[in-house]
This record gives sequence, structure tokens and C-alpha cells, in this order.
Amino acid sequence: MAATTRPSVDRSAEGREEWGLHKGDALVPGRVVVRLLGGGERYETYLAWDERLLALVVVKVLRPHLVASERALGGLAGEAALLERLRHPVIVRGFDAILDGERPHVVLEHLEGPRLSTLVRRYGPLEPEQLLPLGLQLSSAIHYLAGEGIVHLDVKPSNVIMGAPARLIDLSIARTLDQLRDSERRIGTDAYMSPEQCDPLVRGPVTTAADVWGVAATLYHAAAGRPPFDRDAAGARYPQLHQAPQPLPGSVAPELAELIDACLRPDPGERPAPAEVAARLEPLVDRLPKRALMGRLRVRPPR
Repeated sequence: MAATTRPSVDRSAEGREEWGLHKGDALVPGRVVVRLLGGGERYETYLAWDERLLALVVVKVLRPHLVASERALGGLAGEAALLERLRHPVIVRGFDAILDGERPHVVLEHLEGPRLSTLVRRYGPLEPEQLLPLGLQLSSAIHYLAGEGIVHLDVKPSNVIMGAPARLIDLSIARTLDQLRDSERRIGTDAYMSPEQCDPLVRGPVTTAADVWGVAATLYHAAAGRPPFDRDAAGARYPQLHQAPQPLPGSVAPELAELIDACLRPDPGERPAPAEVAARLEPLVDRLPKRALMGRLRVRPPR
């Protein structure tokens, strides 16, 4: 794919600086833009063609005004280090990182499939054949992260790509347990943050129990088509600090509803561990029709 270079910087409607790259532009030599996928406060995300891999990849690029920011570069370096360290079937893989130069960025695998948030918005709540394996897969991912001493902090429908298996993406705000021990910052996405993330000074410290909460809030959304707490009714930014989750639809299996409720308990010490969540989901997955995607293959030991 032929590449051109566009060194100019544009500005978004929100006033954020952006690279303004288009199809055929070179991010760096050998890495060519296919299209813009989106962006946030710190990053623009592009689908790109990598000439070394001969494959499509996703590239997260620091916005132009943050290229000289030590804090932003440190965050990018931390994400790159986690991507290099972590290896799990349900967690997105990283392939490369360039942490200096004109456009610091990380390179991620391109995952085929819609975001869970998009799937639910377009087609409504998931059927049990999708919902239950999803819960098992996400709980296995946070169990693995816990073993590595890492908390994702942003498990939510838009950070789940629905494939076979589902994949958990975006480690940009993940932290180690040591980093969180004395943290006073609110970190996460409002509707999917545990109470201790919303109010770390009073309800902290933040631990793996926060990711258990995030998995439960994500499964609730997938099962009900909406987040578990009604922000408008509460009249506050964090209704999870003041109210119980709305009841799940009656179509949700009682065993799953009870598990989601247990994972959304306000006290993190009362929530099940990720391995317990997986253990409680596994028999529900095993009872699904055999054509459904199984969360784990049982292998009989040799006699």
C-alpha cells in the first residue's frame, strides 16, 4: 500500500488537537493509515496496515499536544509494558510500541467483531447462549489479571469485542495493586465504576473486587439492555453510592441474577472472587445447547 506523509495538525470540533490523517498517510514508515476508528482525550485510534506484519492492526496515537507531556508518555509506556507482559486468550494483544518521535503510539491486534455496547444497542439484550460464555470468559480474564497483580479498572460493554472468544480491550488506565494502594483518584467510566472507584478516600482501597463489579455491570447491561443504575433518578453522578441496582428482567435465569447481584454488592469484601464467579458460571454454560460456544473444554485425564 503506497503511503504519503501529512505532517499537519488539525483541531477537532471539541478543540482537541488531532493528526488529521487519512487513508494512505504514513503514521511512521511501514505503518499506513486505513481509516480513523475514533479517539478520546489522550489518543486517536486508527486502523492501519503494518508492512512488517503484512496485516491490519489498530494503532493508538498520542494526540499532538501531548507528545511532549511526560505524564502522557508515561501512561503510554505503562500500557505498552502491560501489553508486552500479559498473555491471555481473552485479553487484547500488543505487537509494538514507539514511545518517542513525532507520533508516539502502541500497536494492537485488529479484532474482528462488534463491541458489546454496539451489539446490545442495535439488537437488544443477549441470549443466554452468548451471555453466559461471555461472563465466563471475562471472569477468566480478570482472574488472570489478579494473579498478575493488575486491576483493569474499566471493564464495560464498549471495552468488550464480541468474537470467539470475546476479548477485553483497553489497558490504558489499568494499574497495579501497589499503585492503587494509596490512590485517591477516581479512575474509570462512571456507570461501570465500583463504589470504591467512585469514592476511594472513603471506600478504598481499590482491588480486583472493582473488576468483579465491572464484569457484573457489563453482564447486567448485556442482559437488560441498560446499565444497572439509573443516574437520572438518583440525581447524582454516582447513583451506585446511594441506591441498589434496578431489578433484572424476569427472563434472566435466577442463578445468573443472583450472581450478578452478589458481584454488585457495595462492600468489596462481600463480592465473590473472579475464580468463584467462573465456578458458578461454568455449570450454567455446561447446560447450554451443545452448539453454543463453551467457555472451557473439559479433558478427561488418561487412565
